[in-house]
Amino acid sequence: MYDLVIVGAGPYGLSVAAHAAAEGLGLRTFGRPMECWHAMPSAMFLKSEPWASHLSDPEGRYGLDAYAASRGVRAEHGVPLPVGFFAAYGDWFARQAVPALDERLVTSVAPVADGTFTVTAEDGETVRTRTVALAVGVLPFLEIPGPLRGLPRRYVTHSSHHGELDGFAGRDVTVIGAGQAALETAALLTERGAAVRILARSGRLNWNTVPPALERGRWQSLRAPHTGLGCGWRNRLYADTPGIFRRLPAATRERIFDSALGPAGAWWLRERFAKVEDVRLGQRVTAATVTADDRLRLDVAGADGTAGVVETDHVVAATGFVPSLDRADVLAPALRSGLRRVGAGGAPEVGALFESSHPGLFLAGLLTAPSYGPSMRFVFGATYTAGRLVKGVRQRLRADGRSGAGRSGGGRIGRPRAGGERVAAGAS
Repeated sequence: MYDLVIVGAGPYGLSVAAHAAAEGLGLRTFGRPMECWHAMPSAMFLKSEPWASHLSDPEGRYGLDAYAASRGVRAEHGVPLPVGFFAAYGDWFARQAVPALDERLVTSVAPVADGTFTVTAEDGETVRTRTVALAVGVLPFLEIPGPLRGLPRRYVTHSSHHGELDGFAGRDVTVIGAGQAALETAALLTERGAAVRILARSGRLNWNTVPPALERGRWQSLRAPHTGLGCGWRNRLYADTPGIFRRLPAATRERIFDSALGPAGAWWLRERFAKVEDVRLGQRVTAATVTADDRLRLDVAGADGTAGVVETDHVVAATGFVPSLDRADVLAPALRSGLRRVGAGGAPEVGALFESSHPGLFLAGLLTAPSYGPSMRFVFGATYTAGRLVKGVRQRLRADGRSGAGRSGGGRIGRPRAGGERVAAGAS
């Protein structure tokens, strides 16, 4: 029986695991480390600053700057880092700070009558645990516009489905969206020889400005302080006070979640994006059908009600992610349906120290953003989350009369190895 099982091995899952291991909890972490990041096109870059992209360990020994130094690289403010470098950093962090990492995926988390949980791995093997931290990242929550749902992936994909984009050379591709994922995907496709258009509901494209120097005059720093979410006092509130955000009225939280830090391209992408010649703003897809010559016909409507048609070989929907519990398929149906929800999107209500309304089930990452604010949509939020969530686990174990003293036993998959070595039993 484990004290804590973590489902997910991205920035949030690995950070929670590092704090739990340091607390001596009987721990198991499931997931392929940094899987989403490894799957991105190699030519993509981090949008966030290096100093705002650390995974979290209690002593702060394994930050991105420490990894960069070990590689002889300087992680500098205002210099974007390749996503592959960040993914490799996450792997390094896991080796340093996360023991007993099992690379199998989890197919089910189900409650047991005695208040514990059964966690089932992809090969059918199970473990029992007193608490669970769900840190499954963003992929389960990807959003595709309604008219495009259900079409085969040969015609429609989400931007997160793609690694390298070389296979689109010579093809006509329509990218839907106006955020960083859409703009960078369009630029990469253009650079690889595709004929690309952008289609977006937004009436304009927004671009982040070049970040000011970290060392500035006192007045400039007071007027627009640096934060891990960008400059400005509003961003500072989102970055530094997620706990206060959680206490706002539900309607206020929902409004801010829907509007704060909206779609925008990184400053360093603007010059590359200029090569995308066909940009159609203020338009949305109303219907999509496969044509007789095996292309996709998109019926589109403008903001003024005008109608049009676009024919294309493929659509890439760079339309973000929606933190709805209905998409958290890893939770057993009865557990999922019994959780309290907030907002029209059906996100889970997350209480103090990141515990859901079901005792012992803790949440991390995007699912907590409607409760804790915009920072939980970014790697930056992992630092706020990890230590507090583990504190919540310790409190839950004490409340249930369990010490959380690092006990583990029946139902263990494999054997944890010294030095944080990864356990990949049954991994494909």
